Amino acid sequence: MFLEYTGSKSHRYGWIEVVCGSMFSGKTEELIRRMKRAQFAGQKVEIFKPTIDTRYDKEAVVSHDENSIMSTPVESSSNILILANDAQVIGIDEAQFFDMELVNVCNQLANLGKRVIVAGLDMDYKGRPFGPMPNLMSIAEYVTKVHAICMKCGSLANHSHRVIESEKLVELGETSEYEPLCRGCFMESKERQKYSR
Repeated sequence: MFLEYTGSKSHRYGWIEVVCGSMFSGKTEELIRRMKRAQFAGQKVEIFKPTIDTRYDKEAVVSHDENSIMSTPVESSSNILILANDAQVIGIDEAQFFDMELVNVCNQLANLGKRVIVAGLDMDYKGRPFGPMPNLMSIAEYVTKVHAICMKCGSLANHSHRVIESEKLVELGETSEYEPLCRGCFMESKERQKYSR
């Protein structure tokens, strides 16, 4: 279980927290919860998301449960360094869509004494590590893996299974495009797709 640590002013360095999992597992919900707690405590926060994520709102980070918090959309991870300014807590949503430089950006921010909270998919629709997420998980002080519920059998789900025909790596979508599946159901779906072609 993750014990949320908010640090003290005597700390010279910050740290990195990663919240990862499949679609519909509550990653963004958890990011929003941590950011709002920091705001409530009077800390200066900044939240960033990739400009390509316009599913619910062009600027706000919005969870599937429609919880939201204002954010700054950015083209690349290097923009985060420029815009973070004097923020004490920095949130980054949909981290898998950022470039690999995000790992260095998060390290630099933590080295400047900031708390960095990153949320994103740890695997793509084929079950492979996604973008900078594996590297972020390896350098983070805290990693929280959240799970959805498998749409086929009700077990814990850690795969984002794409139900539409598309070979594009980045395909924004919701329940009509993706479903959360457990390992077993994901493997069965892949087998069915292989034989249906």
